[in-house]
Amino acid sequence: MSANSIGRAVCAAAAVAGLVTGLLTGPQAAAAPGPEEGTVAGLLADLQELYRKTEQATETYNATAEKLKKQRTQAKKLTRDLKKARTALHDSRAAAGRLARQQYQGDSELSPYLKLLLARDPRRALDQGHVVRRMAAERVETVGRLVDREKRTAALAARARKALDAQLALAERQKGQRDEVQERLRDVESMLAELTADELDALRRLEADSTADAQRDLLDSGALGGPPGKPAATRAPSKAGAEALRYAVKQIGKPYVWGAEGPKSFDCSGLTSRAWERAGREIPRTSQEQWAQLRRVPLDRLRPGDLVVYFPDATHVAIYLGGGKVVQAPRPGARVKVSPIAANPLLGAVRPDPGSRPDPSYRPPKLPAGAEEGADTGWGSESAPGDA
Repeated sequence: MSANSIGRAVCAAAAVAGLVTGLLTGPQAAAAPGPEEGTVAGLLADLQELYRKTEQATETYNATAEKLKKQRTQAKKLTRDLKKARTALHDSRAAAGRLARQQYQGDSELSPYLKLLLARDPRRALDQGHVVRRMAAERVETVGRLVDREKRTAALAARARKALDAQLALAERQKGQRDEVQERLRDVESMLAELTADELDALRRLEADSTADAQRDLLDSGALGGPPGKPAATRAPSKAGAEALRYAVKQIGKPYVWGAEGPKSFDCSGLTSRAWERAGREIPRTSQEQWAQLRRVPLDRLRPGDLVVYFPDATHVAIYLGGGKVVQAPRPGARVKVSPIAANPLLGAVRPDPGSRPDPSYRPPKLPAGAEEGADTGWGSESAPGDA
């Protein structure tokens, strides 16, 4: 199955969430075209669950990819250290070899005390004895270095083997997770093949209606700190937050590709982690780790650059633009765009730089034409040529 068909499959599955809700509980259920509602609802419920599992598998894949990157770095460092240790060990063995030859060539059966008694000049013999003792100490030190370096080299070799084994295990795990994502996407495509054109049109309408309703409910609740129906006035972000947001805005229009972190394509957490990296702050790679490790911030205290996290298991993330909107890489098949903050079920928000001060000189970035066009789940949009 091509990458484009995978993207279209996941896009349709993403829109399933809104349609399932509409068919099962919403007043629009009676107006939805298609065959018997129970049959469609059951199929769409299965697709929704399958999509959620696919999203979870994607984040797991991203987490393993990050661990593998760190493991490779560690393995390379250990390999370099081992090479240096082996060079030092070779030098110590050469020194020990010279010591052995000198000792063999200068060997005598006479003890140092007997040599002193037989010496014509005892004082000179004592002076020579001092030199001999110093040479003996150097020999002991040479042997000690050899032993220490042999131990260090053996320990480094064991650590390097262990690091390589861990790297191979992570690579194999990542391959299995990649296969799991692709298998779930094939299942999505197979199930979507049973939907009619009318049912697919219904997905588009219901997804748009669902997003609009969720955004209206959120604003009416006052959760964003403003009066009913409006978000709070946009606060000034920190300089780093403004820089992260500017980077994200510049990526608008680039395709979503699962597992991608730029520069030509992104997944959701790939976009947010890369944006903050460009702002000079390293944050976790995955949405789940961003939610777990970064400082939580109430929705009514949001400022541009903060990260908005979605779904109970924190499997999606976007960057706050201000005015109740976010910049996000929605789903495979979609492109980076501006969306209502309630385009997905909200979990909460985090701030990568909680101790930083607002920048009073902040000016919102200029959005490109069409920044808000396209469905927020990627439904109905086209993948870019060469998406993978």
